[in-house]
Amino acid sequence: MAQERPNIVFILADDLGWKDLSCYGNKYTETPNIDSLAKKGMLFTQFYAASPVSSPTRASILTGKYPARLQLTNFLVGNRINPNSPVVPAPWKPYLEAREVTIAELLREAGYTTAMIGKWHLGNHDSIAPWSQGFDFTRMIGKNGLDYYNYSIFEDSYQKEFTDDGSAYLTDKLTDFSIEFLNANREKPFFLYLSYSAPHVGIVPRPDKLMKYFRKYQKAEEKFNPYYAAMVESIDEGVGRIIQFLRDNHLLESTIIIFTSDNGGLGIDELGPTPTSNLPLRMWKGHVYEGGIRVPAIISWQGKIKQAQISNDYFCSIDFFPTICEITGIDSMPENIDGISILPFLIGKNRSIEQRPLFWHYPHFSNQMGRPAGAVRIGDYKLVENYETGQLELFNLRTDISESVDLSGKMQQRTKDLHEILVKWRKEVGANMVIPNPEYKKRQKP
Repeated sequence: MAQERPNIVFILADDLGWKDLSCYGNKYTETPNIDSLAKKGMLFTQFYAASPVSSPTRASILTGKYPARLQLTNFLVGNRINPNSPVVPAPWKPYLEAREVTIAELLREAGYTTAMIGKWHLGNHDSIAPWSQGFDFTRMIGKNGLDYYNYSIFEDSYQKEFTDDGSAYLTDKLTDFSIEFLNANREKPFFLYLSYSAPHVGIVPRPDKLMKYFRKYQKAEEKFNPYYAAMVESIDEGVGRIIQFLRDNHLLESTIIIFTSDNGGLGIDELGPTPTSNLPLRMWKGHVYEGGIRVPAIISWQGKIKQAQISNDYFCSIDFFPTICEITGIDSMPENIDGISILPFLIGKNRSIEQRPLFWHYPHFSNQMGRPAGAVRIGDYKLVENYETGQLELFNLRTDISESVDLSGKMQQRTKDLHEILVKWRKEVGANMVIPNPEYKKRQKP
């Protein structure tokens, strides 16, 4: 069925690392359906989440704005402090304000039927729940969101709740709801925002997917977590079911499919054994180094995006909002959108993307040993600022993807210039900053 305005399926994984998919070089995890998206579209090697943790990136996707501009700079219940630090975390808003215009609200005004299925993580008050933020069909994970066989899902309100009895694996159930929505709305333009909770800890896979990964583990050159691999495969299976439904209903050519993750993979023990490795990237979730913010991203649109393309240009999750607006013909975006539309790049009308700065601002202590920091990237160079000490680091990502060689001493002028750009940006967006820790000063007195 041909449509002037394409359908949109946006699939977001939770804590999926940069190299957790076969199409990104993973030797062990089987992801044939996501790999097929890459073969039929564009795979990005340098795509970034707007934050090293979940909620801020989700807000950036829905609004096109940097988390710092929204003052939503930490994951929803992130309140960790470090009494031995000279700073305390910045004040922040643990919710996406109702006044913010979401992409779902714009699409609904443009005639789309909209769905949010899975993890919301942007505030629980009724006025800021997904059914109040532009979504017609909502299946939001409720209680026990980290327990894949003991959870609940709110259906369009807090008044109706599905409670699992231990029989429906959460990832599969979210896919079931997605198929239900697609089937009911296949005759009109739709926007599906499918936000899987996997492969976030706790690591609870489907038992029937484990044995082959146990066998691989014995032969693996690089040790991996078989339980985590099985969880990723369940996501892939869900993606495959959605692709098959679109194909069976002649909707594949009129649907753009976007697949990405909300932050880097978790490379440290948290609620169990370490899930994954981001090597050669430095660090993991909760850090503004590459391992915490560089994520997989694939965009497929049959007949519009040429097949089997690999992009080495850098983009960010703030770019999805304006891109979707241009794709769907929405020309009245809110003010202060930070992202840019990459549609001309996707369809080959503009092969050169002008170098621009990308920014990260995380004035908090993460559960994954991350400390308050900010970063800016322009071209090949990335500057990282430690908010506790003021230390600056400069890296050339073209020659040093691992961020192992600090060039700030050798390239002092470039370091100074990038830091000035970062400081200016923070002022422009009204970024929330860390606060001096009075207890720390007291302890320093003789």
